[in-house]
Amino acid sequence: MTRSRPLLVATDVDGTLLGTDDLIPAANRAVVADLVADGATFVLATGRPPRWLDQVVDQLPVAPLAVCANGAVIMDTDTGEFLSTRLLEPDTLAAIDEVLRRRLPHSGIAAERLGTDAADADFVASPDYEHAWIHPAHLEVGHAEVLSAPVLKLLARVPGVPSADMVAALRGEVDHLADVTYSTTDGLIEFAARGVTKASGLTEIAAATAASTALPTAVPVTVAFGDMPNDLEMLRWADHGVAMGNAIPSVHAAADEITLSNDEAGLAHVLRRWWV
Repeated sequence: MTRSRPLLVATDVDGTLLGTDDLIPAANRAVVADLVADGATFVLATGRPPRWLDQVVDQLPVAPLAVCANGAVIMDTDTGEFLSTRLLEPDTLAAIDEVLRRRLPHSGIAAERLGTDAADADFVASPDYEHAWIHPAHLEVGHAEVLSAPVLKLLARVPGVPSADMVAALRGEVDHLADVTYSTTDGLIEFAARGVTKASGLTEIAAATAASTALPTAVPVTVAFGDMPNDLEMLRWADHGVAMGNAIPSVHAAADEITLSNDEAGLAHVLRRWWV
């Protein structure tokens, strides 16, 4: 573990910062307030699109920067401004879809597009797409229409098939086209532009933080928290990567430390070592 007090703390949202009741435990809110008051940078790093963050930020004592859609967007949650975006283009989407048709022929697809601001809801899905969780209605369009415009991320869904098995079915076929990950084990995988991960977004933020504080090193000391495979790159990137007690085994294996579960405020349990 790094002995220096972290200058940047990044956390996943669902299954990490939030409890299973979708609320931020009081202990987490309190330690976030303390670390920000001390001058550290607090960052949300999530698979959620920008439009799903208000319900999280409203519970925090600060409106932080956020790495959204697994790294495709960096957003200032205070102003709603998109500071950086990386999109999957239609030609790449078509190539991914061709692989899906061969390797996962029963998959439905959906796409998260980039709206003009964080309030926009621009989620389009093919008729055979089924959500992996309860969510407000999406815009149903033809299969080809899903692929017709640039997107933050493309989603493929096969109910009843473990997400890890879906990724395995595509191995070696899409690596040159996109980054593939998942944030639920329930038959849903997500594609982002090649090289786009939570870690790539945090690298941008860390570099800016280092420049603004005139640090002697290239990046500030960093700690990151997560629970699912879309957090793996982030946990490996951080000086100290922390897996939640409720994280899946592959995340436990990649972390420097395993803390308490999200319902037990595992984030605060670790951060109180520095902010007593």
